[in-house]
Amino acid sequence: MTVAEPAPATPRTPAAPAAVPPLAARTTAVGGSPVRDILAVTARPEVINFAGGLPAPELFDRQAVAAAFQSVLTEVPERALQYSTTEGEPALRAGLAARTTAQGLATDADDLLVTTGSQQGLSLLATALLEPGDTVLVEEPCYLAALQAFGLAGARIVAVPGDADGVDPDALDELVARERPKLFYTVPTFQNPTGRTLPADRRAAVARVAAKRGLWIVEDDPYGELRYEGERVPWIASHPGAEDRTALLGSFSKVMAPGLRLGWLRAPAALRRACAVAKQAADLHTPTVNQLVAARCLPGLDPHVAGVREVYRVRRDALLAGLPDTLPQGSVWQRPEGGMFVWVRLPASYDTTALLPQVVRHDVAYVPGAPFYAGEPDRSTLRLCFVTQTPEEIAEGLRRLGEGLRS
Repeated sequence: MTVAEPAPATPRTPAAPAAVPPLAARTTAVGGSPVRDILAVTARPEVINFAGGLPAPELFDRQAVAAAFQSVLTEVPERALQYSTTEGEPALRAGLAARTTAQGLATDADDLLVTTGSQQGLSLLATALLEPGDTVLVEEPCYLAALQAFGLAGARIVAVPGDADGVDPDALDELVARERPKLFYTVPTFQNPTGRTLPADRRAAVARVAAKRGLWIVEDDPYGELRYEGERVPWIASHPGAEDRTALLGSFSKVMAPGLRLGWLRAPAALRRACAVAKQAADLHTPTVNQLVAARCLPGLDPHVAGVREVYRVRRDALLAGLPDTLPQGSVWQRPEGGMFVWVRLPASYDTTALLPQVVRHDVAYVPGAPFYAGEPDRSTLRLCFVTQTPEEIAEGLRRLGEGLRS
């Protein structure tokens, strides 16, 4: 019996793989940081960069930080390299609580949550407080990364009008009544990007609005210790009416070193616990060794910051002195009492975003103002950071900036 051989199989064309599911819409809707994009484009060493919000690296207290790492890794390596509690190392929280109390706001260690930079504090608060579609009120203009954090949470962001002194409390009151927001976000001291400082009477008024209308206040204070003139203005969190509804954010990035990625959040107990749960899901805890190093550096921080302030004050004055001969007639700017930034408004015919490539060809850079606006931007604005250049470099950078604007 003859058995027929099976016919050879017809080769099949493999099916095309199915497309992977799309990215979450919020990741594409919010976009990246324009400041980071500008820093990447202007990383050439010959560029004098007024665009960054970076502290001056030559002023880092490298010896103190190195000595703290050495001692921590020599004396308590098993603790420094181990997991820690989500809330933060007790030594650091105790030191931060004492510092905060000494600056006018009674604080216990248990009132604080240590975060991986104050930027993480913003993200944790957005997670703990916001549902998609909730309304958030912000200053106009507003810190860029806050707009990112709230946008990624799916919030609807509404700007509160203000003036050279900051947010208008009456306008805030009207918007809270009309929009029913969850929170109001503010950088009241040496604001990013404008450098302005909200006066004490307006801070008290903001606290009253929050108490009357039912509102969370997120008070971000990364620059408060960089004051070059004038008297310290108390935190909004210290005003009557704000005690049970204010989350205060702080950071070591501008006064110690941003590479340590250390910040903290002071908030009422229920909100702080919710942020701790969100942090457990994000990173479990902030690196233990960095926290222990910062705790060792705290006793010497005040004299270090005093030296930094003096250098930055000279640099601020150098920038302010050169602006009249640099900017076109009709430009206006503010004199900040501290912080890192000068905010400039050119005549209305200027578009600083469109002008930037032309200016960069002169080996100098700034940040256009448009990305800092939650609503319709003022395209004639720009931000200049003065802390990373010497007075001589500032003078040369302004010369280049003037040429770029005129060309």
